Amino acid sequence: MAQFPPADQLTPEMLRAVLKQYPAPKLSPPIHAIEDLSVPGARSELRARLYRPSPATDLPLVVYFHGGGFVICDIDIYDDLCRELANCSGCAVASIDYRLAPEVRFPGALADCYAALAYFAENAKRWQIDAARLAVAGDSAGGNLATATALLARERKGPALRYQVLLYPALDPACDSTSMQALGEGYLLSRDSMKWFWNCYLASKEDATKPLAAPLRADVRALPPATVITAEFDPLRDEGEAYADQLRAAGVAVIARRYLGMIHGFASLPYVTPVANRALADVGADLRAALTP
Repeated sequence: MAQFPPADQLTPEMLRAVLKQYPAPKLSPPIHAIEDLSVPGARSELRARLYRPSPATDLPLVVYFHGGGFVICDIDIYDDLCRELANCSGCAVASIDYRLAPEVRFPGALADCYAALAYFAENAKRWQIDAARLAVAGDSAGGNLATATALLARERKGPALRYQVLLYPALDPACDSTSMQALGEGYLLSRDSMKWFWNCYLASKEDATKPLAAPLRADVRALPPATVITAEFDPLRDEGEAYADQLRAAGVAVIARRYLGMIHGFASLPYVTPVANRALADVGADLRAALTP
């Protein structure tokens, strides 16, 4: 991946083409059942994939939003991670293909994520899930969308969420944290690339100050309990840990784990490091504890 041109030197179309040309290895861990779906988004139907780790008919559900800087990736690239997360947590996992930037800018992706969550909550019986045991999760840009969806659910008084999982979330368009400055080059995700992703996602400079785009600016009181995962050598490390501190200060129960020696995106790299599946096992244990009846 170090041989690829930096994201900020490419167009979104070129970056997507590079990903297709050099696909990551697929391990396809076994799982009880997978079903491809079409679910309502904010403006159009969205692809989704539902993972079931067992034949139980009242599973808790984790609605998962993939990473990729709001610009790249899809549910196919995240197939392995979602399989592993479902198996480790004992939860059904619904992975959502929200609309991407810059073709659709803020708040388009967020509106899709909230619509998908609301759909599964309203149709829980159809999909044999327990609407009283819902969680959201996501990594990187998807971590932003997960906690922003939780903020919307709080504001709109539903669906009720029991938990949120944020894997190295992107939460601050300013990109000026200590870790962003210290680790902004040489660790896969660069500061310049992150600024480029934010510029693709946000529709205006004013959006960078809006809590639903930049959750570090949000009032986080009464959000669901959270697990926040960070990586030692990730430019996004400090904003994720600052958000965990904000949640705690607001009285929200938080489990925060920094994985030493890891870079951004490590949970998607089980073919590189065993720490990837170890982190998902840790998250799975948190979800089991939070969503047990």
